[in-house]
Order: sequence, then C-alpha cells, then structure tokens
Amino acid sequence: MAMRKIINHPDHVEDETVSGILKAFPNYLKRVEGSTRALVRADAPFAGKVGIATGGGSGHLPLFLGYVGEGLATGCCVGNVFSSPSSDDMLDVAKAVDGGAGVLFLYGNYSGDSMNFDMASEMADMEGIRVLTTLGADDVTSAPIDERERRRGVAGIVFPFKIAGAAAEEGRDLDAVHAIANKASFNTRSMGVALSGTTIPAAGTPGFEIAEGEMELGMGIHGEPGVEVGPLLTADEIAGQMLDRILPDLPFSSGDTAAVMVNSLGATAPEELYILFNKASEILADRGINIHKTIVGEYATSMEMAGASISVCKLDDDDMVKLLDAPSYSPLLSSQLGR
Repeated sequence: MAMRKIINHPDHVEDETVSGILKAFPNYLKRVEGSTRALVRADAPFAGKVGIATGGGSGHLPLFLGYVGEGLATGCCVGNVFSSPSSDDMLDVAKAVDGGAGVLFLYGNYSGDSMNFDMASEMADMEGIRVLTTLGADDVTSAPIDERERRRGVAGIVFPFKIAGAAAEEGRDLDAVHAIANKASFNTRSMGVALSGTTIPAAGTPGFEIAEGEMELGMGIHGEPGVEVGPLLTADEIAGQMLDRILPDLPFSSGDTAAVMVNSLGATAPEELYILFNKASEILADRGINIHKTIVGEYATSMEMAGASISVCKLDDDDMVKLLDAPSYSPLLSSQLGR
C-alpha cells in the first residue's frame, strides 16, 4: 500500500516542518542562525535568566518544537523522524538561549539524544556556557524501578517542561531550576497503549503493525516493545491496567495530590481520551488521590499512531503546585497547559 502522507519529499519533512512553524508564528519564534532544524523564542535570550533547551527526533509534535514559549523551553532543535538532533545544532541552541545564567538541557532518556546532548554540553562549557541536564525517564514499562536510569522518556516530560520553565521565568538560578526539573521528572510516571503502527516517511512502510482487534500495552513512542500484546480491551479496562502499573511505581498513595495527563499518540480522537480520563479519575478518587490539574489532548505524538498514554505527576509541595499553575504559552499548545 502506498504511503498516505501529505508531504513533498521524505527527505524534506523535518526542514519543511520547522520552516512552516516559523512562518506560522513569526511573532513568537525565530530560527537559530545557520540551522534549518533549530528555533528559539523570538525574544530570546534573556539577560540574567536561565535558558532551557530541549530537542529530540521529529515526528512527535507538539513535542519538542511546541514546548518553546513563555514559561516553557527557550529553544529547541530536532533530528530526523525518531532520530536525535546533532550536537552542533544543540550547541547552537545553547548559545542562542544563554543569557549569562547558564542553560538547562531537558530531554528524553534515549541513547542517541544523550550522546549528542552530552557532546553539546561539553562544547558549550568550552565556550564558557554552564550546562546542567535533566532527563525525562517516566515510562514505567521500559525498565524496573531499581534500573530507573534506563527508562525512556515519554509524554510525562511535559511536567518538567512546565515546572522548570516557570522556575526559570521567575529568575531562579541554574542549580535551582535543575533541582526542580529533576524533582518533577522523578515524580512523574507514564504508560502508553498502541492500537496501530506508524510509518517513517523516509522508510515509506510501517515500522511495525498491530493486528486488527488487538493492542500493545506499554509500547514506546518509537514503537519500542511493550509488555503485552492482546485483544483490544475497553477504555475502562485499559485505564485500569495502566494505572495498576503507574500508581505503585512511585508510589502514589492516599492523600497525595497529582496532575494527570491523557495524551493522544497522534490518531486517537479526543472523545476516546476523555473516556479514558473518565475512568482514570474514578480510579484515582477511589485511591484517595486528589487531581489538582487535568491535561487532555495531543502533547506528545508518534506520527499517525493510534493509541494513548497516561501520565501522573505527584505534586508533593506548594512550590510544585505554584510552578505548574504559573502562566505559560506556546502557539502550538492547547491552553490546558496553563495561561
């Protein structure tokens, strides 16, 4: 079957995506000079404030490009679909967002990203820019809790973006922004479910397939294997199975306050997301967990994959609540994130 995508050429998808975003929102975003894959806030850098730089593979909009904005990241670059951005582009972003207070690298825990971001960090240091790193590692199915350093980052990285971005906007120093980003990352747990495969434009065919009437529980956003393939369950059953793995992992306990995100992986309708949240909210209420903030929509996708993820972030002090509730804006994001 021919690939069904509205594109010009598979080799131009990433550059033309960034170009289209820049042309759509010229008052909010600008290109990093010399790069077709990097952009920053139009008003960056900010003297005396920490810059936040992120990035990763293309194919996940609004992650990562969509998280550049007020109270969020300051700049971003992307690689090919599902592939790491280059260390040179990351260095260019770090230089473009540095206002003299240092830069936080905030990205998902994948080997290619880590290698290139680490190289960029070392090069930035040689240019007099201090860089600290926070990894998103929220996928509970990708490694046991005692090997959390191996866990991949998925949609839950939205919470560190929001909380660290607000801290930087307040004018906190790099060590403080780094500390709260690490806390938000550690306090977040996620799990996904996939109902269909996805096609990388350069490949032209699906990288994997899920049979009609089946689902894969725990699949990653690049098609990494999950924990179970089986018949498609009801939304209530899916929500129950996901939260049965998410909640004991931190653990979340009766009396806790949390933020909850139900995220579409690209081809799942909003109605289905709200049906999932309907049951998730009941499960959390039954376990005595108070939902302070709800986010439902497309926040971290996997091209045209059908499926969804649930992320829960424990808000265990007033500072985290304040930062999560602080104003933020990106032209690519739903207002649910907070403004």
